[in-house]
Amino acid sequence: MQRFPDLAGELTGLLTPPEAEQPAATEQPAATELPATEPSATEPPGTEPSATELPATEPTAATAPSAGGGPARSPGDVAPAGDGPAAPAGGAEVRRAALVSKLLLNVFGTGGGSVSATQLARWQSDAGWFERALGCEPGELRRQAGDGPNGGLGGVLAGLEGDLVRRMHLREVLADPKLAAKLTPSMSLIEQLLRDKSNLSGVALANAKALIRRYVDEVAEVLRTQVEQTSVGAIDRSVPPKRVFRNLDLDRTIWKNLTNWSPEDQRLYVDRLFYRQTARRTTPARLIVVVDQSGSMVDSMVNCTILASIFAGLPKVDVHLIAYDTRALDLTPWVHDPFEVLLRTKLGGGNDGPVAMAMARPKITEPRNTVLVWISDFYEFDRSQPLFDGIEAVHRSGVKFIPVGSVNSSGSQIVNPWFRQRFKDLGTPVVSGHIRKLVFELKNFLT
Repeated sequence: MQRFPDLAGELTGLLTPPEAEQPAATEQPAATELPATEPSATEPPGTEPSATELPATEPTAATAPSAGGGPARSPGDVAPAGDGPAAPAGGAEVRRAALVSKLLLNVFGTGGGSVSATQLARWQSDAGWFERALGCEPGELRRQAGDGPNGGLGGVLAGLEGDLVRRMHLREVLADPKLAAKLTPSMSLIEQLLRDKSNLSGVALANAKALIRRYVDEVAEVLRTQVEQTSVGAIDRSVPPKRVFRNLDLDRTIWKNLTNWSPEDQRLYVDRLFYRQTARRTTPARLIVVVDQSGSMVDSMVNCTILASIFAGLPKVDVHLIAYDTRALDLTPWVHDPFEVLLRTKLGGGNDGPVAMAMARPKITEPRNTVLVWISDFYEFDRSQPLFDGIEAVHRSGVKFIPVGSVNSSGSQIVNPWFRQRFKDLGTPVVSGHIRKLVFELKNFLT
């Protein structure tokens, strides 16, 4: 794309299924084999030349010969179809095969060895074009891995990105503002920053905070949109409908006035209008979020702190946030700023759920108007029974209890089967998968 920007239109949707197949009589065999003498289309990160530079003699998509063996196409011959003479039969398939090969090599040929910030940025750019070729926005697959038809592939991309981040000398990169500016925030990168933040200082720490802030703002915008679009909650029948045109129930109005139909005039005379009730019950509610901050729950920790801050901004919702490993930490004073919450967490360590429960229970003042969200893999070992006893007591008191196995981008989940079965028997099955499931459950209770 650096050398031939006009190819952007051809890369977009390149790997999506065609809308209609061409007649078999005109089909040509796809030219998926490239000449054995062709130079490599890419070099993995950590080797030279860089992954985005092609040798000048390589037959790229812009210089690929036609299927009929004619003269090579020049870089200027990348105009959209319809400008100039049509390509020879089969030429389009050779061109498509070259573009697909280049995409696959650049994205999946990551090689080994150390990775620089420039190489990571180039790979992220290539992955973005690969996602565009699948009909997604750049970064969409990596954010929503495990969700949707391409979820499995998104998980593979996120894994590759995480491996490149781990092979990068992150502290040295953060110490150089020019190199740090080339980094694109991702969950893999944020995880490394949160784990290593205690070892950073000065310029490196400032650059790390800037990257975390950027990622938090991006995810918050996505989650805020999901919260706004999830319109649920019980209709308050005690509130009369507002008599405005947008609330007019046209079907009911016609049905109730059918007796006024005049066959002579061929008209329906309406003597009464009916409106939809749209007011929803908004009783004050308390939301208590308890997050396991052990090493296996990093993605959930990031998503839940951001989600808690969004709900904290809703009217009549009192949000409390607790993070725990072997100790519990009350993060409620910073719940409106997920960036500050993440900087105060210490990822890793073991689990002690009963300690977190001891901190959460005093916050329950009106059980019927309280929802307790507990995010963990629930591997408590010898503390399993005491934690479940506390959860059962809270649930029996009238608190809406929502156990969550994962609220991450990948939708992957590892939940202790012992807890999973007992939560199911209690009538509160574990919510796992995409974060939209938790958003729906919370809005259904809080609005």
